[in-house]
Amino acid sequence: MTEVYNRIALIGLGLIASSMFWSIRKGNLAQEVVGFAKSKKTRDTAKSIGLCDHVFNNLKDTVSDADLVVLCTPVGVMGEIVEQIAPYLKKGATLSDVGSVKRSVLDAVEPLIPQDVFFVPAHPLAGTEHSGPESGFSSLFENRWCILVPTTSSTPNAVENLTRLWTGMGALVDQMDADHHDLVLAVTSHAPHLIAYTMVGVADDLSRVTEKEVINYSAAGFRDFTRIASSDPTMWRDVFLANKEATLEILGRFTEELFSLQRAIRSDDGKTLFDYFTRTRTIRRGILDAGQDTEAPDFGRSLVEKSKSD
Repeated sequence: MTEVYNRIALIGLGLIASSMFWSIRKGNLAQEVVGFAKSKKTRDTAKSIGLCDHVFNNLKDTVSDADLVVLCTPVGVMGEIVEQIAPYLKKGATLSDVGSVKRSVLDAVEPLIPQDVFFVPAHPLAGTEHSGPESGFSSLFENRWCILVPTTSSTPNAVENLTRLWTGMGALVDQMDADHHDLVLAVTSHAPHLIAYTMVGVADDLSRVTEKEVINYSAAGFRDFTRIASSDPTMWRDVFLANKEATLEILGRFTEELFSLQRAIRSDDGKTLFDYFTRTRTIRRGILDAGQDTEAPDFGRSLVEKSKSD
């Protein structure tokens, strides 16, 4: 794969940025990748593991001369960051992000974009429950979707180059408008995470089940609820507040479905339960057939751990 950009700047050095760096390096997709982290501890860790060709402690030096700048921070602070970096963005550069909400990011960021900079928001649908610079690995994006959301400040060439970068990192690329993206993600990611947090909270509040019993006797269902409920709290706080309307809509639908299942259980309506579970099992099979998950034990967690050694 040939180089797509000369210099890429990653702002925020967590799981996604770290995985981007290792993947870019693996595919020789850029001549230089630099990074910025607000925390000295994160910067020191990044330097110690060789993450980025240079790690800066200020935003100006990070984005200067960068052909692509990627915001890898919680969505709630992206507007503030762009306000700081806007005067220093290179003419003709592309600005992108990896946030899992798009409408609020567009509203916060697009008014701040200089006329000679191209804004192409993106969202890689990949991740683990781990965070921080040491959690990244080069194969994170392989066969995972990355959604691009072209804006009025995008150009066909900027979209094409960003597409080449993500496909070079192994991702499958699609395009959506911001509002549809947020609705889709409310179904596939945001509501499931909120439900997982709630289920773990219910177990914690249920005085008749002890914490020791919850920990020791967690079967696969509760175990995997706890896995996604261990994700970064700052990121998910911002996601739910930024994607409020779509998340509330899906939670309303979820509540209706839950009430329907409650009625079926209460009335011993086995047919309704069987038909419902059969339909949802078919959807799960479709996820497997699309290559977006594995039937391996532990939901493929061992494969993720293995890939970290890449």
